[in-house]
Amino acid sequence: MPLIKIETTIKANKQIVFDLSRSIDFHKTSTEQTQEEAIEGRMSGLICLNESVTWKAKHLGFTQVLTTKITAYDSPNYFTDEMTHGIFEHFKHEHHFSELKEKTIMTDLFDYKSPFGLLGVVADKLFLEKYMKNFLTKRNKILKEYAESEKWKTILKNE
Repeated sequence: MPLIKIETTIKANKQIVFDLSRSIDFHKTSTEQTQEEAIEGRMSGLICLNESVTWKAKHLGFTQVLTTKITAYDSPNYFTDEMTHGIFEHFKHEHHFSELKEKTIMTDLFDYKSPFGLLGVVADKLFLEKYMKNFLTKRNKILKEYAESEKWKTILKNE
């Protein structure tokens, strides 16, 4: 099972970074390239403990439907979302937030197991692990851009 770890340093308040990370609306904005759309469960706003969202998105040329649930939550320090329905055999995404001087260190731990047994292991090695890391890195770059500017206010204005 691959474990992807990404650390992103953001010059912004930890609460802002935490809230952007769990914002359904920001997720839609930051994943426009995969046309992610919330279709069931929490459809907008800030997702919280024990809430679920079902996403429909296009990844690697295929439309996917994936449901995740927030299974751990301590604002503004961390939250975890886990797949309850979808193509992966297993998927757990931990989001950790710490402060260092006037910056927030956002650490993603993405642990997953591909479907299709040995074929899935081969797919991980050939392209899937790299694809997932690039997907998360791109999303974090957009989150950093929003948090370090005034753009975050357009997402969190009503929260």
